[in-house]
Amino acid sequence: MGLSVTISAADAADAEHILKLQYLCYQSEAELYGDWSIEPLTQSLDGLRAELAEGHGLVARLGDEVVASVRARIDEDGTVRIAKLIVHPRMQRHGLGGRLLDGIERHFAGTDGATLREAPSPKRFQLFTGHRSEGNLRLYRSKGYAQVATRELGPKLTLVTLEKTAA
Repeated sequence: MGLSVTISAADAADAEHILKLQYLCYQSEAELYGDWSIEPLTQSLDGLRAELAEGHGLVARLGDEVVASVRARIDEDGTVRIAKLIVHPRMQRHGLGGRLLDGIERHFAGTDGATLREAPSPKRFQLFTGHRSEGNLRLYRSKGYAQVATRELGPKLTLVTLEKTAA
């Protein structure tokens, strides 16, 4: 009998596992853009803990192993900024990324049973990825996200910002 993947809120105890997974997952992005100085590869454990404390994170576990994660926070204007959606390479293309996106949206929309403390109602969900990250772009578009902006960060990288209106 196989193990099933469970999704739950991330906490400070998950930070080290998330950071190791993040480092593994962003290797392919660094290679794609020829830049190993990207922030997900240089982020400190304290920086990751701060992100979790300032917003909300989810982890997907296969047994005890963290195999996927996502983080987000809501701004005062109601924009939920979703970041660092990661799925272990051996677990990709099995729907985990989509499940995490759905879960983080439900959390901020207040439809997951969680109570958001003093947070504004979400007006939109926003995320970004690199212009060459076709798998990411395909996933986000399949979940209703549309491109709203691009920003050239250098000769090798253009960030694509996508968003969708909160229901």
